[in-house]
Amino acid sequence: MTLYETKENPMKLAVLKERRPYETRVAATPETVKKLIALGFEVMVEKGAGVASHFSDDAYKEAGASIGTTPQKTLEGAQVVIKVSPPMTKTDGGEDEVKLLPEGALLIGILQPHTKPELLKAYAKQKVTSFALELVPRITRAQAMDVLSSQSNLAGYRAVIEASQVFERAFPMMMTAAGTIPPARVLILGAGVAGLQAIATAKRLGAIVNVFDVRAAAKEQVESLGGTFVQVESEETGEAAGGYAKEMSAAYKARQSAKIKEVLQKSDVCITTALIPGKPAPRLITKDMVAGMKPGSVIVDLAVEAGGNCEGSVLGEVVDKNGVKIVGYANMAGRIPTDASSVYARNLLSLLTLCMDKESKSLVINWDDEIIKAIALTHEGKLQQSQPSISTGSYSSSSSPSSSSSPSSSSPPSSSSPRRRGSSKSLKKGDAQ
Repeated sequence: MTLYETKENPMKLAVLKERRPYETRVAATPETVKKLIALGFEVMVEKGAGVASHFSDDAYKEAGASIGTTPQKTLEGAQVVIKVSPPMTKTDGGEDEVKLLPEGALLIGILQPHTKPELLKAYAKQKVTSFALELVPRITRAQAMDVLSSQSNLAGYRAVIEASQVFERAFPMMMTAAGTIPPARVLILGAGVAGLQAIATAKRLGAIVNVFDVRAAAKEQVESLGGTFVQVESEETGEAAGGYAKEMSAAYKARQSAKIKEVLQKSDVCITTALIPGKPAPRLITKDMVAGMKPGSVIVDLAVEAGGNCEGSVLGEVVDKNGVKIVGYANMAGRIPTDASSVYARNLLSLLTLCMDKESKSLVINWDDEIIKAIALTHEGKLQQSQPSISTGSYSSSSSPSSSSSPSSSSPPSSSSPRRRGSSKSLKKGDAQ
């Protein structure tokens, strides 16, 4: 087994403040700081890193962390750097955080290699080892590290809550002395992690829920949560390896559009969740479809950061199109920052626990581990994956489904990783065990 071992004890782990627009999360919480210290890390948190998630500097101090007054001081001598979003660069309008990273450090975060491939070269130039958590393979022992599922679960919930705020009617049916208020009708496009949680949330609020997904296998899960599955008549299957959705034919898409338009006209609220990693989000709702919706209807576009599923959605804004409101909030999970940070920090803790030797309390990375192979982007100045890949499809709900039967799942995990596209060679030569 090929290993990379660091025996500096204790090792310094730096938690940086997130600076990208719309990012409210933090990579460590006081709860996980205590556990990171128990693993063998000396933890330094940048001043104010947890404020947006409602974790104070004093709470981190009480957990055992020290506070760095600047990113430079926080990063000084760090062997491990943890973040949520990718580091800022000058082209992003901020300080170049990549150049601040110590040479040889391990960077872990949601690094977005599909949409920010230029950063991979920057990591390699800085000789930073970088791990992208969103590439964690879909296998049983990696479930606790699955940031896509944990964040999309919250995004699906929040999307319905945001819709209820913008929608100027009640969701549940109400029987009053003045008559009956009918329940809202909600259409959810995509029954992945976010979609399934959206179903459960909308049903709890009393809505009638219709759901569309290209995968016929999703029907059982949709119905188990109380939703009605909207199916396009076709012999074509929409399921790819590992239970994910796949791109469909032009003929299927034409029938799909007609069906969506038909159901939209009867709907009050629509939640769209369709994403394809490395590509623009598929356009599911056209301006003509929007024009056919009832005045007062609401669309929440969870894919707005990737171009949007709905024509006319605007990043970070709520726009009104002939009486139909289109919600384009960015980073929907980040609109519940405390919970989103808490589960993300636990995902990250699970990965670091995998990489730590309990006896020596040192970082020991098994480069032959399929999890490490899948998430490693750069190491020792070299790119480890030419085209990092996640095998999701057009109805992935911005994540990979987990294996549980809860609203955050979409299908059981496979025994092998459908996302794994890493190099089969070891990333660093060393002693075999």
